[in-house]
Amino acid sequence: MKNHPLWVFYHPAVTPCSRLRIGRAAGRRTAVVATAMVLTLVGAACSSTPAESTSATTAATSARSTSTAPESASESASGLKTIDPAALQAIVDETAQELLVPGYMVLLRTPQGEFIAASGTTKLGENSLPTADTHFRIASITKTMTSAVILLLAQEGKLSLDDPVSKYLPEVPDGDNISIAQLLEMRSGLYSFTDAPEISTSMDNDPTRVWKPQELLDIAFAQPPNFAPGAQYEYSNTNYVLLGLIIEQLDGKPIAASFQDRLFEPLGLNNTVFPAAESNTIPDPYSHGYLYGSSSTMMYGSPPYTPEMEAEARAGTLQPKDFTDVNHSFSFAAGAVTSTAADLGTWMKALAGGQVLNAEYQRLWQDSAQIVNPANKYNWYGYGIDQIRWGSHVIDLHGGQTPGFNSEALYDRATDMTLVIWGNLTMALNNKYSAVVLMLKVLDQIYVESPLPPPSATAAPTTSGG
Repeated sequence: MKNHPLWVFYHPAVTPCSRLRIGRAAGRRTAVVATAMVLTLVGAACSSTPAESTSATTAATSARSTSTAPESASESASGLKTIDPAALQAIVDETAQELLVPGYMVLLRTPQGEFIAASGTTKLGENSLPTADTHFRIASITKTMTSAVILLLAQEGKLSLDDPVSKYLPEVPDGDNISIAQLLEMRSGLYSFTDAPEISTSMDNDPTRVWKPQELLDIAFAQPPNFAPGAQYEYSNTNYVLLGLIIEQLDGKPIAASFQDRLFEPLGLNNTVFPAAESNTIPDPYSHGYLYGSSSTMMYGSPPYTPEMEAEARAGTLQPKDFTDVNHSFSFAAGAVTSTAADLGTWMKALAGGQVLNAEYQRLWQDSAQIVNPANKYNWYGYGIDQIRWGSHVIDLHGGQTPGFNSEALYDRATDMTLVIWGNLTMALNNKYSAVVLMLKVLDQIYVESPLPPPSATAAPTTSGG
């Protein structure tokens, strides 16, 4: 769970240098997050992380229709093409084969109905097709929930978004000058603890280790801030650990109870859990999660996968490692939640559709998104949410990236489109993030207009969540 859109959880959206790493929880995302990350496919953490999800839109200069035939009047008016379940399934199967992803799950909801496409297995060696009710680690998509609770506390008058973090946590370096809002929008300048090698070393060698939030902050605060508060955007999981501690302080209960009482129970998210710190398990039925090599590859792109490794994997002589049992106390409020595609679809529509916050705070949430990189007008990040510009559409989303899983959760208010995608291989051997690649293909398939160049005109974008 490095640094979103995208670690995705490491959100929440990239490329080796950019991020659309929407939701990224583990690595250092320094550039474009769009969780999504999403669209930048080019890389979420320019300097030290592998390419994550990056905005597909980044490479495009104009919107186009992806349909080879003229769209109908109803399609043109709605913004969505008539959904073809067979074509959707074909995209999932082809991408799974292309990236060697053991299992994929896609849940799409539009006014036309609900569409589910799954491929592969939840566990290598078994015939266990993923379903919409299969549990997995959502990583940085957790940030959408943490930010929602913070905004609910502000809505109730228990805090102000302009409050300095030092009001609640006096030990934070330069905390008098870092506001709650700057934590939410990734503009604090605080070093992200997930950039530290001890985190990936722990996941590789001591995966069941129980981390306390203070231990994570000790790692972060041992390094100087990367810039002055508010000076720029940089994805940092440290921000959301701090927000989680503020939630516990003001709500007077563990963050798991706050999430349950304020979000999960009211919305009927019966398969969504903020696990106890001591737990490294995922509720049944669940998917195993895989990654080739060390977790540091996902988080920092170091070392990157080589063509030789990809050739060995395709020949069957190299197998991915099972990272299912990593204890996600290392991510706390930045990425610990487990859920299902069905629950995440409900959550994203509720959050972006105005069912969680009142009208005033919904506007604040929606308007909080800012361009994360002046050179890329397509990718925005706000209060725990990524936005991408897909043609004329503004899509709210976040990605999640953690050892074993890559996911994206999206909602478009204009078309009432909900999309949840997860794969149980974080990064493919061609250094592309599994959910980001598939997300771009699905959006290109279902929208009348697309910012992606025609497939014949250019090579497919590479990935860099949430």
